Amino acid sequence: MKSPAEIASKYVQVGKGKAEAKASQTFLLAIMAGAFIALGGLGSQIASCFADNASAARVISSVVFPIGLFMVLVGGAELFTGNCLITIPVLTGDTTPSKMLRNWVIVYFGNMVGGFIIAALAAFSHIYSFGDGQLATSVVATAVTKSNITFADGLLRGILCNVLVCMAVWCSFAADELAGKVFALWLPVMLFIICGFEHCVANMYFIPAGYLAALVHGLPTDGLSLFGFFVTNLIPVTIGNICGGGICVGAVYYGAYLRKK
Repeated sequence: MKSPAEIASKYVQVGKGKAEAKASQTFLLAIMAGAFIALGGLGSQIASCFADNASAARVISSVVFPIGLFMVLVGGAELFTGNCLITIPVLTGDTTPSKMLRNWVIVYFGNMVGGFIIAALAAFSHIYSFGDGQLATSVVATAVTKSNITFADGLLRGILCNVLVCMAVWCSFAADELAGKVFALWLPVMLFIICGFEHCVANMYFIPAGYLAALVHGLPTDGLSLFGFFVTNLIPVTIGNICGGGICVGAVYYGAYLRKK
């Protein structure tokens, strides 16, 4: 197992490679990551649809949802929230802030495309008809809730979420074998789902899925809007995710292991 200091050194090169990769390659891999996270979200919704209570639903969801991050890390894809760790090679001087921002913008919109694609495929293939339409009702309710959170809630839940997601990425680097990587990434992601934190890339699936499920199944769309999606949810959650991953994890570990005295 690699030590935290060894992980920090390794991520400098990994993050530098991400920041300097070709835009076309980065965008394609970002679409894949958005789709993988969305598939994890879809699976978690189906698995928890008939849970007896909210706590049980979160526990069931937390077991299934990490499959998305597993596919991202093992299959090779570009995830915005994980890439918030590129602050590490920026702070060491191995890449530049402009290259980091370029990566973030490309990956962010690629992730959004991937999330939209899975939401559309799920809706128009009538996957949400599962359980005589109860899944559709649940998917819409999730989207409405996420579209109407306060700015402060979105920001703070976003910070907490990406501390755990980036710790999942960080811990997976400690293991050299596949089984170890899977175990390491699974636990922090399970925790963020159980706690109900906010992940901007997951929400790029959850909120469009709610709107499309309502459209296909004839359910009311009250509480759903583009304003609720982009402004009420994505803006504060994205800012929170950047702070949680880039500062609370990336900058702190840089200061602990890489900063020159």
